[in-house]
Parts: sequence; structure tokens; C-alpha cells
Amino acid sequence: MTGSIEAGESLDLLLARQPVFNKSQDVVAYLLLYRNDDVQAPKTINDHLATSSVILNTYASICEEGEVRSLPCYIKLTDQTLMADNFPDLPKESFILEILGHSKITPEFVERVKILNQQGYRIALSDYRPHPKYEPLLNLIHILKLDIQKTGIDQLPQVVKDLRPYHLELLADKVETQNEFRKCHELGFALFQGYFLSKPEPVKGKKLGSSKVLLLQMMVELQSPQATAQSVEQLVINDPLLTYRILRVVNSAAFSLQREIESLSHAISLLGFEQIRKWVSLFLVTDTQEKPEELTRSMLVRGRMCELLAEMLGRDQPINNFITGLFSKLDVLLDMEMPELLEQVPLQAEVKAALLTNEGQLGQILDQVCHYERGDFEDLDLLLDQHFYEAAYRHSLSWSQQVMQSLSDK
Repeated sequence: MTGSIEAGESLDLLLARQPVFNKSQDVVAYLLLYRNDDVQAPKTINDHLATSSVILNTYASICEEGEVRSLPCYIKLTDQTLMADNFPDLPKESFILEILGHSKITPEFVERVKILNQQGYRIALSDYRPHPKYEPLLNLIHILKLDIQKTGIDQLPQVVKDLRPYHLELLADKVETQNEFRKCHELGFALFQGYFLSKPEPVKGKKLGSSKVLLLQMMVELQSPQATAQSVEQLVINDPLLTYRILRVVNSAAFSLQREIESLSHAISLLGFEQIRKWVSLFLVTDTQEKPEELTRSMLVRGRMCELLAEMLGRDQPINNFITGLFSKLDVLLDMEMPELLEQVPLQAEVKAALLTNEGQLGQILDQVCHYERGDFEDLDLLLDQHFYEAAYRHSLSWSQQVMQSLSDK
């Protein structure tokens, strides 16, 4: 796997994406987070964001309800980049220019923003706080990002009221909980960003549904030394819909098999228990209709990236890294606290330890992937050269898109 990852087009920077949601918690854009060692910031943006098909085809592309579509990306611009003579000619439909709240707002700066506005760029201002220095920009920008943690929930109503005359789209940034999301929604925010899909809202006394119990029974059987393809098949044979879904996925582009598989036992024999365990895990996390697709997508990306890093490092049983990454947001998906949830889920002890306390080698890789996803690149231990991290992340995005298409009912 390392060879195939290395063989792909490599970028000189670490790059990750974070979703921007609308009121329905659908993803409408991505914020690009990146780090590189090149001080020539304008040149770097021109090389990697204006002309690279890798960025537009991978980082801006998602599968929703079985269909692939492209979304715009927010890109943060330093004062140096914004004012540079060689500012790149970015595709206006693909990028939203984000200027920083701590920028030095000079008349020249305001004039530059005005020119970009007239050229048709959508412009966002981040890290806003009420201050007269921002007034020259409020009639030139389109989106205003408010850090709700810095501003404070109690202060937001007045801030929002004062901004209404400018008719801006308001983006609530650093939304950490579903409760904060609801409050910002009520105040009239149109866009939302943050980790509110990373924390559960526990439902007291909640138990897993029958379909999930069946999938967990399959996981137990797949881990048994006495398990056979036929014994696993017998667990599912009385659930025609589940059998159909498994066969449809196995026959999809995700596997690229030369001939069609007609029975579950045949699929298990051909693919092996590890692959079937992976897909049973996928069905477990994708069978929750009331949750936003982005949650499932992020779980798939995290699981696959954990698995790839484990393979690159030569770790034993990379499938356990996949399950660890995939299940690390299972508490959010099922609205249960992780300790309570793990009492009902038959996972290996080292997987449970990684999920609860980031212990062991499984926990080490999970921790690395979480840092990467958040754009905390300075916190990476760099167990591998940094370009392997970026390539693994990019591969995981593409793989998750294939899976989302394979699992779609369309």
C-alpha cells in the first residue's frame, strides 16, 4: 500500500478540510487548512490551489445521496498574499477568499478587497469582533465569521442585531455542541463551523436496535476461531435486505472483482474475514438515517486513514486501526456515552482502550489522525515523512467517496 500511495501525485504541503454547514446540517463548503515550509505564500497558493486538479477533484468533491458534486472551498489569506502583485487568479466558483480579523486594515487593504469584490470573488471575514476598524469592510464582504466562544453566547444577540443593516451571511465559528448550534440557528446564523458533530447528546437508557444487534453478532462470529463462511452466512440469511446490501457493495467498484458474487458465503470465502469485518463495521455506522451524511463521511475518512498509516508503519492487523478510527465517533452517531456504548459492542480489549483513553499503538495512530483532521499539524509526531500523511488523507477522502456511492440506495 505504501508504494501505491507514494506513487500518487504528492503535494509539498499538509492539507486538510473542515466542513461548513447550513441550517439543515448539510455541507455547503469546506475550509481548507494547510501548512508548508515555503515562505513564498502567494506562489504556493498559485501552484497548489489555482492549478492543481488534486485540490479541486479531491478536497472539494463529495458524494451525497449517491451523487458526486463539487463544493466551494474557503481559503485563508494573509495580508502578504492578499496584497501581492502576483495574486493568483483563483476560480471564483471554487474558492471563497477569507481575510483575517487581525489584518492591518489600511486604505490600501480596503481598496484591494474592493477590487476583489468587483472581480466577482466571494469574500469572508473571520475573527470578527465589534470595532470601528471593520466598518469599511462590512459593505465589501459577503460572509462574516463570528467565533462564538470568544464572543460569548450571551453577547451574540446584540452583535447579530448590530450587523443586520449590512445584510451579511453570518457564519457561527467554533460551534462545539448541538445546543450551541440550536442557539445560533435561532439567532439567524446561516452557516456553521466547528466540532458539534464530534460530541454525543446521550439518550438515557438507549439500547442498540435489532439491525445493529445483528451486525454486532456478525462481528463476534467473524472474530471467532471456529467461524466459517457458512456460519457467518447463517446469521444474515433471514435478513434479505442486509444480504442484498452486502452483495451489492461487494459487487461495486470498491472491490473491482472480475466476476459477480452471488452468495454471501462465496463473498466471504473470496474476500476473507478481514474485508467482511470491515464492511460489517461500515453498515453499522451508515445505517443511521437521522444523522448528517458528513458524520458518516468523516468516520470513513478517519477509519481509512488510521488503517493506511498502520500499513505504512508495518503494524500488525491494520484492520483493527480501521475499526478504531471508524468507531471513534460511534458515540456521536448513536447518541450514547462511549463507556456505556462499549459495554454493548463486542470489540477487542486493545480497541476499547484506544477508544476510551488513546492507549497503545491503536491509540497512537488515532491521536495522529485526529490532529491531522483538525489541522493541528504542529502536534503531529510525524511517525512517517509528512507527505505520507497528506497522501493517506487524500486517499481516504477518495475512498470514502467510493464507499458512500456503494452504500447509497440509488
